[in-house]
Parts: sequence; structure tokens; C-alpha cells
Amino acid sequence: MVEGPKPAADYLQATRQLDFDELLESHRSGATACPLPRKADSVKTARDVTRSTLRGWGLAELSDDAALVVSELVTNAVRYALCPPNRAETAPITLVLLHLSPHVLLAVTDPSDEVPTPKEPDFVSENGRGLYIVETYSQRWGWDHLNRGGKAVWALFNGRR
Repeated sequence: MVEGPKPAADYLQATRQLDFDELLESHRSGATACPLPRKADSVKTARDVTRSTLRGWGLAELSDDAALVVSELVTNAVRYALCPPNRAETAPITLVLLHLSPHVLLAVTDPSDEVPTPKEPDFVSENGRGLYIVETYSQRWGWDHLNRGGKAVWALFNGRR
């Protein structure tokens, strides 16, 4: 029997009382949420927000890896946001960054309930390498279902090198 991924909070040893749904609505210090349009330009916006947020937290050394990972997550989110026509108009894509020292959690929400499934990377094709990159550059990654529907795909980074 294949076991599902653990929620992000389990890796952070945080309580499940604070989930992605609450993070999207809260204005906590150490947390940034940025709604993104369902367009390819969102990838650049997400990279810029990630870099500037990490610099603001004094974690510029994570910027390159985190920007690469967020690019992959947002690319997937834009693709999945366009798939479910019944929710695509109402459910946004959102980039969430959370600093729980020494960890940084970045997550991208999308309206699709489709489970992210890693594929064997095909280094010749232009597709199929996204989750391989996420896994390679982050400490851990996973996904959580959102109460409102959809999911948050997240990657965890250690701020201490």
C-alpha cells in the first residue's frame, strides 16, 4: 500500500490548526501570500516575489534554489488552473512563503484536485522534469488538499546552510 505524503506541518513540527487555507487569509509576520493570474507571466512575478521576500528575511542565499522551484510549481499551477473549467474562474493561484526559522516553506495553490505525480525525468523532452527539479533543490516537498477545493504544492528549504 502506497502511503500519501505527510502534510507540510508534520515536517515543520507545527500544529495542523494552521493550514494553507488559514495562511491564505492571514496577515502574519513571516508569511507572504501573493495571488497570481492564470498566465505565463505569473512565473516571473512569483520568482521576483520569492527573491525579494527571501532578501527581506535575510535569506538571500536561498534565492536561486527557491526561485527555480517556484518557477516549476507556478508553471504547473497555471497549467492545472486552466484545466477544471468549473472552478478556473473563481479559484486563484496563490504563492505562499512562510518563514518558520530555520525553515522556509513555499507553496503554490491551484484549483485542481489532481495529485502531483513525479515522473521519470526525460532530459530530452521539454516536459516532465518539474517535480524532479522541486525534489532535487528542496529539502522536502509534498502537497495538501485545500478545504475550499484544489491543492497546495509545497517545498521546504532549510535557511541554515
